[in-house]
Amino acid sequence: MKSIQRSLSLGLIAGLLLVGLLLVQTSLWLFEAGLRRNLAIDLREETEGLLIAVVQGSDGFKLDSSRLNPRYQRPFAGHYFRIDLPTQSWRSRSLWDAEPAWPTDNGLADELLDGPQDQRLLSYRAEYRRDGQAIVINVARDYTPILKSFAQVRLGGLALVGLALLVFLLLQRYAVKLAMRPLERARQQIAQLQQGQRQQLDIQAPVELQPLVEQINHLLAHTDDTLKRSRHALGNLGHALKTPLAVLASLVRHEELAAHPQLQANLREQLEQIQQRVSRELGRARLAGDVLPGAYFDCAEELAPLFETLNMIHRRDLHLHWQAHEGCRLSWDREDMLELLGNLLDNACKFARSEVLLTITQSPDGYLIRVEDDGPGIPTERRDAVLERGIRLDERAEGHGLGLGIVRDILAAWSGRLTLEQSALGGLRASIYLPMHKRRTQ
Repeated sequence: MKSIQRSLSLGLIAGLLLVGLLLVQTSLWLFEAGLRRNLAIDLREETEGLLIAVVQGSDGFKLDSSRLNPRYQRPFAGHYFRIDLPTQSWRSRSLWDAEPAWPTDNGLADELLDGPQDQRLLSYRAEYRRDGQAIVINVARDYTPILKSFAQVRLGGLALVGLALLVFLLLQRYAVKLAMRPLERARQQIAQLQQGQRQQLDIQAPVELQPLVEQINHLLAHTDDTLKRSRHALGNLGHALKTPLAVLASLVRHEELAAHPQLQANLREQLEQIQQRVSRELGRARLAGDVLPGAYFDCAEELAPLFETLNMIHRRDLHLHWQAHEGCRLSWDREDMLELLGNLLDNACKFARSEVLLTITQSPDGYLIRVEDDGPGIPTERRDAVLERGIRLDERAEGHGLGLGIVRDILAAWSGRLTLEQSALGGLRASIYLPMHKRRTQ
């Protein structure tokens, strides 16, 4: 959401800034063009006034100073002229000793001239004829104050653009926040789905999001139904295979095969491999689908009956207890978590002398589950071998080994890891690390 707001804000800033600068600069250009047209009219009228000041005398043309505007007499007054005749020329006293590069084309000059005292001059050139003689009159006006005014106006315009940009940006962020609120609510609900805090999205959504919410809810319901049917089918298959396998096992032990020990041993070995392979493949098939949102494992509700079941199975004076933070909820499939913990606790109960401890702790990036017992433990050099399916270190214990094959499959599906260590109770400690589900929040 933040990236969308950032992109929209940057786009709005760029667009408003470009439009604001174009408006300010275009307004100044249009205003200056109109101002120059008005000044061109004034300068032309000045040339006509200067033409009147050129009078015919006894010795030819002369400049009647009484007809000149007094501003032409003050040095650097900002108003200047130069009158050129074929045989003589006059210039205003206001120029002092400066000599601008007067234009050679009639009309208002396109470029400003360099005047005295760093003035910038707007000039106008007009050519007249009187009594057969050409009279060229150049007039100029100081344009520097107007340039300074334009600079101040431009600066003020940029300040107004910046202020308007800030106001529009705040309004845009508020509008985007309001518009994104349904999406943010949907994102939070999807996160809650992944954490197991809800089963479906709220059906009350904006019109634009309603089809998406309905499709997600439909997909969740369809997935839930598919998983249930798959689990039931796998359970039925497992029960259906138990009887044929049991029959085969009894046939292998039949007295008729006792006379053929080699054949009996081969059949028994193949039957055990079939049983292990069926169990393994059924477990993999059941774990093929990801955890269904909402099917979380509630420690307080699930661990108490699990421990009661273990006490009934082993029927020994074992002290089984567990520790977890208040409100512990694991966002993994309940059935798989029960099988995972059941295998580990069952193994611990087989070898423990008097105590089995389960601890569940949460870290910033996952969960750490430890199952410890006070049994004989496992030598360091033989712990890796225990993780192999069917490997047994104590032939007197019931079962086909430590039973960690399905635990390994579950952890592979969850990207978890299992380590075997020495427990503080004196026996073995099986430590499982489960990383948090990865999800994007932006």
